[in-house]
Amino acid sequence: MLDKPQATAPTIPLIVNGEARQVAADPFRPLSDTLREGLGLTGTKIGCEAGDCGACTVLMDGAQVCACLIATGQAAGARIETVEGPGPDGLTDRLRHAFLAHGAAQCGICTPGMLMAATDLLSRNATPSHQDVEDALGGVLCRCTGYTKIIEAVLMVASPVAARIMEDDTGHVGQRIARLDGLAKVDGSDRFGADIAPADALWMRVVRSPHARARFAFGDLEAVRAATPGLAAIFTHADVPGENSFGIFPHLKDQPVLAPGQVRYRGEAVVALVGTRDAVEGLADAALPIHWSIEPAVTGVDAGLAEGAPVLHAFAPDNVLARGNLKTGDVAAGHAAGAATASGIFTTAFVEHAYIEPEAGYAVRVGDRIEVTACTQAPYMDLEEVARVLGLPQEAVRIMPTACGGGFGGKLDVSVQPLLAVAAWLLKRPVRIIYSRIESMASSTKRHPARIVAKASADATGRLTAYELEGDFNTGAYASWGPTVANRVPVHGAGPYKVPNVWNRTRAVYTNETPAGAFRGFGVPQAAIANETLMDDLAGRLGLDRWAIRRINALDHGDATYSGHRLASSAGLPQCLDALKSDWDQMLGRVASHNESGARKRRGAGIACMWYGCGNTSMSNPSTMRITLAGDGKLTFWNGAVDIGQGSTTILAQMAAEALGLPVAAFTLVVGDTDLTADAGKTSASRQTYVSGNAARLAGEALRARILKLANAGADAKLTLSGQVLSISDGESVRTIDLASLRADADGVVLEGIATWDPPTTKLDADGQGIPYGTYGFAAQIAEVEVDVGLGTVKVLNIIAAHDVGRAINPTLVEGQIHGGIAQGLGLALMEEFIPGRTENLHDYLIPTTGDMPAIKTYLIEDPEETGPFGAKGVGEPALVATAPAILGAIRHACGARMTQMPVLPHRLWAALKGRA
Repeated sequence: MLDKPQATAPTIPLIVNGEARQVAADPFRPLSDTLREGLGLTGTKIGCEAGDCGACTVLMDGAQVCACLIATGQAAGARIETVEGPGPDGLTDRLRHAFLAHGAAQCGICTPGMLMAATDLLSRNATPSHQDVEDALGGVLCRCTGYTKIIEAVLMVASPVAARIMEDDTGHVGQRIARLDGLAKVDGSDRFGADIAPADALWMRVVRSPHARARFAFGDLEAVRAATPGLAAIFTHADVPGENSFGIFPHLKDQPVLAPGQVRYRGEAVVALVGTRDAVEGLADAALPIHWSIEPAVTGVDAGLAEGAPVLHAFAPDNVLARGNLKTGDVAAGHAAGAATASGIFTTAFVEHAYIEPEAGYAVRVGDRIEVTACTQAPYMDLEEVARVLGLPQEAVRIMPTACGGGFGGKLDVSVQPLLAVAAWLLKRPVRIIYSRIESMASSTKRHPARIVAKASADATGRLTAYELEGDFNTGAYASWGPTVANRVPVHGAGPYKVPNVWNRTRAVYTNETPAGAFRGFGVPQAAIANETLMDDLAGRLGLDRWAIRRINALDHGDATYSGHRLASSAGLPQCLDALKSDWDQMLGRVASHNESGARKRRGAGIACMWYGCGNTSMSNPSTMRITLAGDGKLTFWNGAVDIGQGSTTILAQMAAEALGLPVAAFTLVVGDTDLTADAGKTSASRQTYVSGNAARLAGEALRARILKLANAGADAKLTLSGQVLSISDGESVRTIDLASLRADADGVVLEGIATWDPPTTKLDADGQGIPYGTYGFAAQIAEVEVDVGLGTVKVLNIIAAHDVGRAINPTLVEGQIHGGIAQGLGLALMEEFIPGRTENLHDYLIPTTGDMPAIKTYLIEDPEETGPFGAKGVGEPALVATAPAILGAIRHACGARMTQMPVLPHRLWAALKGRA
C-alpha cells in the first residue's frame, strides 16, 4: 500500500460499507486518498484528482460524490459506500451481475465509479428512464465502452430481463460469455498500476520541462538533496547505467530517459526525485537549480519542413523521420479518364488517448535482476527497453503487467518503466510512481496531426479511376510510431475500394511538440476523413446516391487491392453496405421530413466505409501460446497477450477451449508475465484476435492431439476433465487417463501444447506492392446528426454500424468494441483537440460523455477469414475509423458545410456557415 499516515495524524471516524472504522489521516487529505491508503480500498480509482473523470465516485450519506474533492475531515462520521460493499439492500451486487451480463466493464478503471453512480440512481429511483440513467452517470467518464452497454446494464437491474451470461455452458466460440477477468473489475479487486506496491517502496516524481525547446544546466543538486529530509536521490541523465535512450524501432532509439542538457518538447523528463512521498511532493520544481536557455520552438509541419529550420535530430537533417509510398497504374491518365474529379486539403489535430488510468507502477531489484510492475500494452517491448537502459541482458528483466486502465496505443511506448527501473536498480529499494493527470497528458504520445492533400476521379458510372494523396504527419519531438503511420497510411489511403490508379505518399515530420505515436488506427482515421469526403464530392457531381457510389466501388472477394493483394476471403464490405441499405433509405427520408419544417436545427445523414489491415504492416509479428495439463488435473493457459479492455483474455480462452475440447471454466489463466508466458506480441494493430487467436487455437489443437494419441482415440472424441482423471469418449468407447500416473516435468506438467503463428505477409517493394497484411477488417457506418445552424453545434442522433468481423468469437465483446470505437470517432470529429499547455486535463480536454452518445445499432457481418482462427479477425481499430467521416458527411448533408478541419468545434462550423451565407 501507500505510505502509512504520520503517527501524529488525528483519528477520523468513518462508517464504510456499514462498518465503523477509525482511520489516522490528515483531515485535509482527499477522501479518495484516505480510502485507498488508510483503508486499503483501492476499488475507488484515481483518474484526475479534480472531479473531472468520476472514477473515484463513492456514496456519502446516500449521495454520489467525487471522493477526490471531499476532504477526509468533511467525511467524519459519514456513511461511505464504496464499490467493495454490497450497496444498500444489495443493489451494488445486483449491478455487478448486470455489468458482467452486458459486457459493461471493458478495461474496468471507470467501472467502480459507474457502479456507485448507478447505485445512487437506483436507490432513489427504482424505475429510471434511459435519460435518467444518462443523467446519473454523466459525471463518470468512460473511454472504452461508448456507454451503451453500461446503460443497458443499469436498465436491466431496473427492469430485470434474462441476462446474457455464461452459467454452465462450455464458453466456446460464438457464445456470449461474461469476461473471464470481469469479476475483479466489478468488485473492485482488479489491481491497476496505482493500486499495488511494496509497503517500503520509495516514491518517484519526475520534473519536466516547461519549455518546448531549450538547453539547460544543473546547479548543485546534491545540496538540494541533502537539505531535503526524506529525499533519497535526485537522478539525472548521468545516472542512467546503460543507454540513455529508448524507442520503438531498433534503429530509432531517439528519446532519452532523462534529457541530457536539451529538451525537445514541453513535458519532457529532466530530473527524477525519489524519496518519501512527502519529500518528493513537497519539493517545488522551482527549488531545483536548473538553468534554462530557451530557444525558438519548431511548431507544426510547415515549420519543420521550412528551409533553414532548426534540426531536431542530426540523423534527419530535413526533419523528415520517415516517408511512405504506394504507387500503381498511371494516376494522371486515371484523372484524365474521369468524368468527375474532386480534391481537398484536410487537417486534423493532436488527439489525446485520455485513458482514465494515468501511467503508474513500481520496480524492485531482486539480486541481479529487475522486476517492473506497471500498466502496459507491450510487456516484451518493455523488457527490451528496460534491459537496454540498465545495460543488462534481457533475461535479467521481468515485466509483470498490471490491469491496464485503457491504452488505445498510448501505452505501447514505455513511460514509467525505464525511470522506475533505473531508480530501483541504483537504490536497491522498491520505487513506485503514479503520474498525475496533467503529467500523463503532457508527456504521453498523441494521435498524429495530419495535413492531407487528396484528389479522386471517377467515370460517369461512378467507378473510381484514380486517387492520390500527399500526407504530412506531425510526429512531434521523437519517433515513437511515426514510421508505422507513414507506411500504413499509403496502403489504406484510397479507402476500401477498387482503384486502378493510385499514388499515395506520406511524411512523418519532427517538430518541438508532444510526441505522436500509436492511437487506434495509426493514421488511417485521418486518411479516411479525406477519402470519404471526396467520395461524397464525386457522388454529388455525378448525381449518384452516396451509398450507391460506395457499393459500386467496394472491394469484394477476388478483387486485388491497390497494393496488389488479391482478397481470397473475408472481404465483407458489400455485405456491410447491403445490411445498411434499408436503414440508409429510412434515415434519408426521416431527415428530409424533418428539414421541411425549416427549423433552425437541421438534420442530415452521412455514410462512410473503412478497411483496416490486422497486424504489423508487411513484417513478421508472431505470437506464441502455451497450454499445459498438470498431474493434479490443473489446466493452465499461459497467455502473453495483455488485455487492455478489448477482451482478449476471454476470446483467446474461448478459442483455446474450442480447439482443445474442454470448457472455458476448466482453465486457469496466467496472463502477461514475461517470466511465465511466451511473447504474444504487442496489443495493438487489431492483431490479438487474429494472430494470438491462431496461436491459441493451434496450442489447443496440439494438446488435444497428444491426448488423443495417448488414448488411441479418433478426431471426434469428446474430452472430460474431473480432478486428475481425463476421460476420452470415442463413440461407444470411453478411455480414462490418470494424469498423476504420467511423467511430470519440474513444474508438474504432464502434457502440453505450444504453438506459434505469424501472419502470411510479404515485404512491400518501393512502390508499396505486396501483401502487407494477412487479412483486413471492413465496415460501413451511417450517421444522423442535428445541426443548430445558429450556434454551430452538432448533436449526433443515431449511428448504425455494419462490421465484417470474420467470425464473432464473443458477440457481446465485439459489440462493445464497436460502441467504444464509435465514441472515440465522435470525439475525433467534434470535440477533441490537444493543445500543449492548454488542454492537459479532462476539464479543458473534452471527451464524449453519456450525454454526447447517440443511439447505436450494430450489424455483425461474419464473412469468415480462411487464415483466421475459426474465421475471426480483429475489430478493435476498425470500430473507430468510419465514424468521423460519416458524421462529417451528415453535417454537410444537414447544412451544406464541407468541413475539412478537425475537430468541428462550434466556432469553426459557425464560421463555415457564415462563409456560405
